Amino acid sequence: MDEYIDQYLRETVEIADTVDKAQIARSIEIISELKRGGGRLFILGVGGSAANASHAVNDFRKIAGIEAYAPTDNVSELTARTNDEGWDTVFYKWLETSRFGKDDALLILSVGGGSDTTSLNLVKAIEMAANIGAKIIAIASRDGGCAKEYADACVLIPVTDPMRITPHAEGWQGIIWHLMVNAVMEMLK
Repeated sequence: MDEYIDQYLRETVEIADTVDKAQIARSIEIISELKRGGGRLFILGVGGSAANASHAVNDFRKIAGIEAYAPTDNVSELTARTNDEGWDTVFYKWLETSRFGKDDALLILSVGGGSDTTSLNLVKAIEMAANIGAKIIAIASRDGGCAKEYADACVLIPVTDPMRITPHAEGWQGIIWHLMVNAVMEMLK
């Protein structure tokens, strides 16, 4: 067990040493501009990333004073839309109802960033945001998928071991969004 713990923590240090700090800084700039402009932040994730989105909404709202939402927090609407319209449309339909616009931004939390075969709900929301000119920030791993392709800033969590992509990606989502929230709060005092 000690060997596993040591290995996991070594990988965590390796990620801290190699994550693209310029992309973190660009994300903070985008969030700061969003706050100054009065835009809203919509945070999207599925699975463990959906739980992270809920937590991040609290932090962006309470600590950074940014109007923020996670569609997955409204399970009634989420499941009704899934039942009536299909899982792949739940986010962009939610964004349409919220009058998501070019002054708003998406924060995508995802292990793989979405593709033709996975997280199609994220992909459709990302494409919608890109089409209207809204800013897109992503925290993802692997190759970043669709999120990296369209993002104005993408913090790509380096893969240190293929067996631990998901735990590192989801764990680092929390580290990065906490960093962003606190940096924005400090910058805009």
